[in-house]
Amino acid sequence: MHNLSAQLEQLLTESIAGEWQQQLQPVLQNTRPEFKGEFTLVAFPLAKALKLSPDVLCERLGSILITKAPQLVKEYQVVKGFLNISLKPEAWLQYYNFFSDRDNPVYKPANSTGKHIMVEYSSPNTNKPLHLGHVRNNVLGYAVSELLIARGHRVSRVNLVNDRGIHICKSMLAWKLYGQGETPESSGIKGDHLVGKYYVLFDKEYKKQIQELVNTGHEKTWAEQNAPLMLECQSLLRLWEQNDTATRQLWTRMNAWVYEGFKTTYTQLGVTFDTTYYESETYTLGKSCIDTGLAQGVFYKKENGSIAIDLRAEGLDEKIVLRADGTSVYITQDIGTAIERFKAYPDLSQLIYTVGNEQDYHFKVLFHILNRLGYSWAQHCRHLSYGMVELPDGKMKSREGTVVDADDVINEMFETAKSTTEALGKTEQFNADESQQLYKMLGMGALKYFILKVDAVKTMLFDPKESIDFNGNTGPFIQYTHARICSLLKKSTYSHAHKISETVSLNLEPAELQLLRHFHDLEPLLEDAEKDLNPSKVAHYAYELTKSYNRFYQECPVLKESRTEIRQFRLHVSYQTALVLRSVMRILGITLPQRM
Repeated sequence: MHNLSAQLEQLLTESIAGEWQQQLQPVLQNTRPEFKGEFTLVAFPLAKALKLSPDVLCERLGSILITKAPQLVKEYQVVKGFLNISLKPEAWLQYYNFFSDRDNPVYKPANSTGKHIMVEYSSPNTNKPLHLGHVRNNVLGYAVSELLIARGHRVSRVNLVNDRGIHICKSMLAWKLYGQGETPESSGIKGDHLVGKYYVLFDKEYKKQIQELVNTGHEKTWAEQNAPLMLECQSLLRLWEQNDTATRQLWTRMNAWVYEGFKTTYTQLGVTFDTTYYESETYTLGKSCIDTGLAQGVFYKKENGSIAIDLRAEGLDEKIVLRADGTSVYITQDIGTAIERFKAYPDLSQLIYTVGNEQDYHFKVLFHILNRLGYSWAQHCRHLSYGMVELPDGKMKSREGTVVDADDVINEMFETAKSTTEALGKTEQFNADESQQLYKMLGMGALKYFILKVDAVKTMLFDPKESIDFNGNTGPFIQYTHARICSLLKKSTYSHAHKISETVSLNLEPAELQLLRHFHDLEPLLEDAEKDLNPSKVAHYAYELTKSYNRFYQECPVLKESRTEIRQFRLHVSYQTALVLRSVMRILGITLPQRM
């Protein structure tokens, strides 16, 4: 199937070459709603190159299109240097038949690209449960993975768990001192929440000790470094690094609690991984790379014994890559992990890190270092940076216990979906199990859509009540429209095997034409979303398609249409709309109900 805008652009290119003997590349855009037509050529840059008036150029090109493509172009309109092109209804009918034999059009690309792309997302710490920020990370990373799959790429989804370090020891020490043997089983508290409880408790007791030292005349900085709890925590970290048996056993036990908790949350979010890496197994990987780079002159040793790199030529600063005592910093691990991944997967075309924008500088440094080390694939590493999720009363802070836990968000979405749905009477014909399943589907759909409809680079304000609405730009609005289409098809005698000849002349209503236009726009939309790694474009497409279908539903009778050919046409357009909605919403990780 040919893209109509591409066909027109090719015709215009050939026309300019034939008429003025110049090779120019005209680019079409969608015509603005207030003007007639479907595609618009902005003539100003072309007219400047050809030394013509924009309106004169538009008139000539419009006339050529009518002559050269009478089966495609219906009419044109010149508006102050813009050429608006209207196509014949028959040109759009190819999009009526396009999905007839494809149950999942988005997930069956014509050809596999052969590219293997790795997407890293989630990256939690094992000292606390997943929070709202992790929800954005997970649904974004998952959606980008699904988008890349839809574009024909092979995708490896990976998770790097931060399971070691001083922050992990804080939870361990607090449990040792204050836990009295408490477990998830004895307390009835989910494992990751229990460990997070002791991380918050450590901070509370640590601040008390700091204040006590300050009250006795010590400087605050000295007190922070020498508070008994911090000194004991540092000792615990050294024991862990020395592979002390008792310390490692406690670490393993508490991490197991966390992993069980994470598993439940991931399942509720519908998020999966192909491989999970652990920092405890990867944090030493970069040390040999640093030694190699030092010998090559990429790094240099400072007077205090630490190893650094000077990135001022790249517009950055000096960066320490190994401490004076020989211990790793975060960048050390990331250097080693990236190298190991490309060794393990020689066919890897791209490595995408889904990490918040507070780490923008870190990844610039990482990619420059990998490039300096001579790895050509460094140019194929990409940081998918996203903005923070904020609450009406400000930012979240894990150590102070002011985060919004992912589990609490999920439960609140479920309860909000339940109360809203019941108030609207949309589950009156459902049994208890069916109702529960629908509440979960709506709650998760609302949560994911609310997050993913916002461009990833933007900071977003989370409002659960706004996300559960059966009208407006929400997940439930799209889910309800899909259920309406399924109900319509069920009431009819429709068979999706029915086709209509592209030569049949139909007087398409504006609402019908608009739906066919959406089907046409699907492929370039996905191409554009992939280029920017931006699922919000997919969400916007789903919303616009849903709005268009609701307009169609209001303006074009379907079951009450007496003309058989028109009725079958409208049923099939309805079927295609549901099919495309299922496909694009699947990219967002959202399931659509068959009935409501």
